[in-house]
Amino acid sequence: MDLQQLKYFQTVAHMEHMTKASEKLNISQPALSKAIERLEGEIGAPLFDRVGRSIRLNRFGRIFLERTLPLTTIFEEAKQEIQDLQSPNSGTVFVGFTHSMGTQILSKMVRLFQQKNPNIQFEFIQRNSQHLLEDLSEGKCDLCLTPLVDTELNIEWQGLWNEEVYVVVPANHPLAMKEAIFIKEIAEEPIITIKEGNSLRQIQTKAFAHAGITPNIVFEGEEFHTVASFVEAGFGVGLLPSLHKLDGYQVKRLSIKDFQCERQLGIVTMKNRYLPEVAKKFMQFINEHLEK
Repeated sequence: MDLQQLKYFQTVAHMEHMTKASEKLNISQPALSKAIERLEGEIGAPLFDRVGRSIRLNRFGRIFLERTLPLTTIFEEAKQEIQDLQSPNSGTVFVGFTHSMGTQILSKMVRLFQQKNPNIQFEFIQRNSQHLLEDLSEGKCDLCLTPLVDTELNIEWQGLWNEEVYVVVPANHPLAMKEAIFIKEIAEEPIITIKEGNSLRQIQTKAFAHAGITPNIVFEGEEFHTVASFVEAGFGVGLLPSLHKLDGYQVKRLSIKDFQCERQLGIVTMKNRYLPEVAKKFMQFINEHLEK
């Protein structure tokens, strides 16, 4: 039994006329009759009383019609909902983003986008990079705005821009007199870092490995402002990107001489997975806006 059979049955049940039903369904009358007979065979009872050329829905047929109408209604409603979601002019975009991407780009892009597309809505998930990719792989979001992280997931990466990552020291630190340093110059310093699962943590790990250093990590923060505030307070030094909102902290950014330390920021989707039209439209809007 399938939905097509149910549709055939319900049409015949409402019209109680095989010829008229076959014309409405655009199939031949013999094919419709065979479909109804197969359905009755699966159920194990006749659904119609046949008197000459006339058919009438019987007691079994009325019960079956009553029970199956909600099924086809739910199916049609679900199909319509999905079609609405796929429409490029209405629906919902499910977006995952990291804290830094939310403050740097996402909130502004959504506001500008909805000014032109008021019928498109958004739902958001904010997590660190690694957890966002897990959410993406599980279908909880259509796309993620996040720095690039090492992952075994089958993702599609679209870079938007790169930003330098600096060593950040307290304003009164001896190294604050410099503009750039080698990684080994902070080998003995206590390190304030971001927690595992963040792209910045992966960059830091690679930088210290490049210099042959085992970092003395004294604190792991949830986000960049926590790291910056602990560095400002003199608890250690850290690695942070050049975020404008960090300008208010009494810290000094130092470029790294011996390692290309930068974050790649962009949009992540899953390879070989259907992407709703509204999500594609939002991605295109971001790209066009940044190009300007």
